[in-house]
Amino acid sequence: MTAFINGIGLISPQHTTNPAVFLTDIVEYTSDFLQAINPNYKEFINPIAARRMSRLIKMGITSASIAMREAQCVMPDAIITGTGLGSVEETERILTGMNAGEQPMNPTPFIQSTYNTISSQIAINLKCHNYNSTYVHRSFSFESALQDALMQFEEREAEYALVGGIDEMTNNHLQITRRAGHWKMLPVNNLQLLTDKTPGALAGEGAAYFLLGSKPAPSAYGVLNDVKTLYKLNHEADLEDAIHSFLAVNGLTINQLDAVILGYNGDVLFDDVYDRLSSGIFQKTQQLWFKHLCGEYFTSTGFALWLASNILKHQLIPTSVKLNNLPSSQLQHVLIYNQYRNTNHSFFLLSR
Repeated sequence: MTAFINGIGLISPQHTTNPAVFLTDIVEYTSDFLQAINPNYKEFINPIAARRMSRLIKMGITSASIAMREAQCVMPDAIITGTGLGSVEETERILTGMNAGEQPMNPTPFIQSTYNTISSQIAINLKCHNYNSTYVHRSFSFESALQDALMQFEEREAEYALVGGIDEMTNNHLQITRRAGHWKMLPVNNLQLLTDKTPGALAGEGAAYFLLGSKPAPSAYGVLNDVKTLYKLNHEADLEDAIHSFLAVNGLTINQLDAVILGYNGDVLFDDVYDRLSSGIFQKTQQLWFKHLCGEYFTSTGFALWLASNILKHQLIPTSVKLNNLPSSQLQHVLIYNQYRNTNHSFFLLSR
């Protein structure tokens, strides 16, 4: 079952909150991680209520509101969120309070630290009593949320679904996971990420919500045809076979792709997975990337889906995301391929 992408709200390290603006002003960083640019939350959330909300919840409600507003949807039939970590900041506050000794603790951080708080707060804000679910599957979290939405449409349980992927980064979490080799050891320039031949990715964060519909709205970006996830492919040939099979199920071949978006993140230990595809089955395809703009995080494919959707809608590929420069008469089909440390592999197929 396919779905129409009728509205998008994205909060990221780039200027992406205005649906009418598409990567016209790229923000350059030299940093340990790329932090999301906070919009004016007062435009979307009551200031009194916002005072008691964590940053992650404000990001979620705001990006969801932008998507709903663009699609002119009053009430979704389902709210589905994917998050790899949930509210790290609130969890850290709980642990800090516990470490301080026996004393009364503020219950708010505990309430807001649970994974399903984001979807719940969006539902409370919308006064929505419909289907509500949260997926916490690390780098498959957003993909699982999308697959759930597509099943809701296939079973005719929903006509409109608000689907999001959201994660945040904190200095404490960065330092802890950096010891495991996940992140760059020193600050790096995001626009020169692929020239930094060192282990570790450039960390990031963001909140992306999509208003999916069984029918197109006037604001529709394109069609989400399919989403697929695979765990631990053993050989390079297995990955190529998986890509061919995924496209064949949807009636396409690689030669029919107008662009492929790859999840390069600057980690020299794992980017070779993309290198082999770039010089192999995708060598005659327009290749793009996105994590130099948003950083690496469990639900970063939300940024990639936003990028692909805008490419199809505007029929334009920004120079800032091009890995090669092949001519294309039209932009009809876009494939997104992402892998996390060569363990979790995901595919998205979009059409105009």
